[in-house]
Amino acid sequence: MDIFLIIIGTIVTILAIIGAILPVLPSLILMYIAFILLQLTSAHPFSWIFFIVRAVIVAFLIVLEYAIPSRGTKKFWGTQRGVRGSKIGLVVSIIVLPVFGIVIWPFGLLGLIGGPFVWAYLWEKYAGKQHAHALRSARWSFIWFVAGNLLKLVVSLIMAGYFFVNAYKFFIK
Repeated sequence: MDIFLIIIGTIVTILAIIGAILPVLPSLILMYIAFILLQLTSAHPFSWIFFIVRAVIVAFLIVLEYAIPSRGTKKFWGTQRGVRGSKIGLVVSIIVLPVFGIVIWPFGLLGLIGGPFVWAYLWEKYAGKQHAHALRSARWSFIWFVAGNLLKLVVSLIMAGYFFVNAYKFFIK
């Protein structure tokens, strides 16, 4: 049963790392679930304090993930519509252009289908903003979105490393 839990935890950890790159999956929550699965093994590698600290970190980062793009966009005079457009563009690009939707969007006609930058720009224009204002808002919305996702990716990779180290310790006992 322990090996089964570790295998499932490994799969969940891999999904969490993918979720940090493609924001369709809740990566930080998946990492927390992977820790719970490892805790359910006979090794019990973590304390309750570990779980409380991780829960606080996960909750803080989830709030921060949604706050960073909107705060950053507002700081550079963007509107809520621009932030909303950026989020819609992200979802559209993930659905229409899986995996590459976020990366390829600036290149050619693919950008018209999706991408946080394009959609933030369009929504700013819809809000009645001038071209320069909409462009600046869209650019900063995307930059802050990327910054938030990079933070989530780094934390997910650190947590994944911690998971794999403790899973490895199970096998060498």
